[in-house]
Amino acid sequence: MNGNKGDWSEIYALLKLLGDKKVFAGDANLNKIESLFYPIIKIIREESGGNFEYEIDGDIVMVSGDKETLHVPVKTFSSEAFKLLKEIKNANGVFSIPETEAFMNSIYCTSLKGNSSSKTDIRIVIHDQVINQSADLGFSIKSQLGSNSTLLNAGKTTNFVFKVNNIHFSYSDILRINSIEGKRKIMDRLLQIKNEGGYFSFQTLEQNIFKNNLVLIDSLLPNILSEMVFLFYTSNLNTIKDLCTEVDNRNPLNYDNQFSHNYYNYKIKRFLTDVALGMMPSKVWTGKYDATGGYLIVKSDGDVLCYHVYNRNKFEDYLFDNTKLETASSSRHEFGELYSINGEFYFKLNLQIRFIS
Repeated sequence: MNGNKGDWSEIYALLKLLGDKKVFAGDANLNKIESLFYPIIKIIREESGGNFEYEIDGDIVMVSGDKETLHVPVKTFSSEAFKLLKEIKNANGVFSIPETEAFMNSIYCTSLKGNSSSKTDIRIVIHDQVINQSADLGFSIKSQLGSNSTLLNAGKTTNFVFKVNNIHFSYSDILRINSIEGKRKIMDRLLQIKNEGGYFSFQTLEQNIFKNNLVLIDSLLPNILSEMVFLFYTSNLNTIKDLCTEVDNRNPLNYDNQFSHNYYNYKIKRFLTDVALGMMPSKVWTGKYDATGGYLIVKSDGDVLCYHVYNRNKFEDYLFDNTKLETASSSRHEFGELYSINGEFYFKLNLQIRFIS
């Protein structure tokens, strides 16, 4: 088996959770909340040979599926998780870990990653001590052991189209502006257009599925995100929290602020949550969550924290405080250049969201 640090982190999470027999909740700053944890009843993993269950019974994990039921000591999973964590930290790029692979095969675990078409990487049956019931929940796994994970991947689907008003450009003008290069080329092109008298107004998204997904969440969400995207490309702000705060201060949608409602924060948190738990730009969003449990975060120190939708406020705060906008490949996703259609001028900017840590 070959995979990167993020791929192997999914296996680490499986082994670590079975060894711990419980999963702790985390706060917005990625700190473990010692008093809030969920006992694990079993973990269900989808393999090519079917679903296999890892059920915890005292100090034994019973592994069952279409093959002979195994009885593996819990401490074995703790030991294997410890060894795997060291290997992941010392590795780079794409790599194999033969010792861990041998143990995986012995417990009917034959793949590194979950289904890429789903937000759910792992299913856990937990005991919720608050309501005294068990729940079968799907979790998405994000790891700090490798490069920072993306929350929303860039694509042509996530391009925002802005109209350039109050100015006319010749063909040579367009070539001149688009020839501006460098690390800040998109920001510099926007600045050049502005300096020549042009101003920008949001028109639409390049593709309607993502636009309609956003409208489903909130009818004005395309406009709010367009403000944040444009601010990102024209300032030094990049975190969701800072961008949202600045947009809130400017209040471009002219919300009634006399009672200090947090319009922008609330709507962006709702957006981030829907992206985290199921919404994809290229698929019609029905509002039905895929990752019904929330997120599992594999921290750099090896702790695995749970951000559970039962604790929605903590989950939203985590997403809001730990994500940022970043510039994806402008050539690959076809944005960042001035262009003309029927004598009107336009400029596309792209949305990609990545975790800070």
